[in-house]
Formats: sequence, C-alpha cells, structure tokens
Amino acid sequence: MIPKLAILQRLTSVGLVAVVRAETAEQAIRISEATLEGGCPAIEVTFTVPGAHKVIEALAARYKPSELILGAGTVLDPETARIALLSGATYVVSPSLNPDTVRLCNRYQVPIMPGAMTIRDVIEAMELGADIIKLFPGEAFGPGFIKSIKGPLPQAPLMPTGGVDVSNVAQWVKAGAVAVGAGSSLIGGAQTGDYAKITATAKEFIEKIAEARQK
Repeated sequence: MIPKLAILQRLTSVGLVAVVRAETAEQAIRISEATLEGGCPAIEVTFTVPGAHKVIEALAARYKPSELILGAGTVLDPETARIALLSGATYVVSPSLNPDTVRLCNRYQVPIMPGAMTIRDVIEAMELGADIIKLFPGEAFGPGFIKSIKGPLPQAPLMPTGGVDVSNVAQWVKAGAVAVGAGSSLIGGAQTGDYAKITATAKEFIEKIAEARQK
C-alpha cells in the first residue's frame, strides 16, 4: 500500500487531476491512457462511468503505482468508497461533503477530497480530516474565490474543479490552488475520438501549471 503522504505529495507536485467521465468502460480506459501519455499521472475515474470499479481494476492491473496515481471520483457515500478502494483506487474524490465517507477514508489512511461550496463547508471538511478540499463547481466562482477563502483560511488546501481550462489554469494556481481538477476541458476530444487532442491538452495543462508556480 502506498503511504498516504506520498500520494498527496505526488498529486500536488503534478498539480493536475484528470477527471475521467465516459459513456463506456473502454472509452474511459482510452481517455486515461491518452492523459497519461500527456504527462498527467493523476487519473480520477468517476463513478458515473458504467462499470467504474472494473475500469479502476483494469487500470490498477495495467499500470504500476509509480506510473499511475489512480483515484475514484463522484463518490457519494462510504459504500461506494469502499468498493473503489477494494478495486484499486488510491484516493477518493466527492462532489460534496459526506462525513461518513471522510471517516472511512481516514480509517484506511486513504486521501479524501470532498467537495465544498462555502466557507462553512471548507471548515467542516477540514475539521473532519479532509486532505484536500475540492472547490466545486469552480465555474460558479472563478479564481478570485480561492483568494477570498484563503483570507480567513490560509491553511485550506483547495483544488478547484469545473471551469478550469488551459486559458485560466494559471490564475487558479496563482490564487493558491494546490492542484486543479479538469474534466471536459481536458478530455473533450474523446467525444469525437480525438485522443491525441487529450494528450496534447494534458501536456499544455502541465506546462502552464509549472510556469504559474515559477512566477
């Protein structure tokens, strides 16, 4: 089992989590492969994907932990979280804050990233022991919201998801995001079968995140 701190360090070092949504399990695997080729090893297979746990199992069997940081997304309850972990997921992401899911992940020392929309949500998530807080939906607020949260809560580890693309990712990073989650803006090419576009977009994301951190 990979130590929790090691997973968190790798995630924040890369700075990008690819949110994989797909119509089929095969498509989800192809999206994951294309993203990996683009230099992003952090994959979040959402439980909106048909047979998501089987996709996680397949990716866990195909890639070494050193190659892939494999997580489960859209986890709404502790039951789903446990299925994800038994399938091979090494971290859990949720669109909202479910205390029982956070407790289960803490029990097994697995990074948990619940969603939050308000200061109250962020504080409650930290009190429960969340490792990174998913600011969702990001497009409802914009990068300025991170600065607003960081005013009273400079210690809050925030990861915006939704509305993050290559044109604004630098703004999110400079505002204080420890990482960003990217879904449709990253994997949109899958809709037309253009997986090369996913690879190219992943590379651009990684480059812009690195540049923003240096400035």
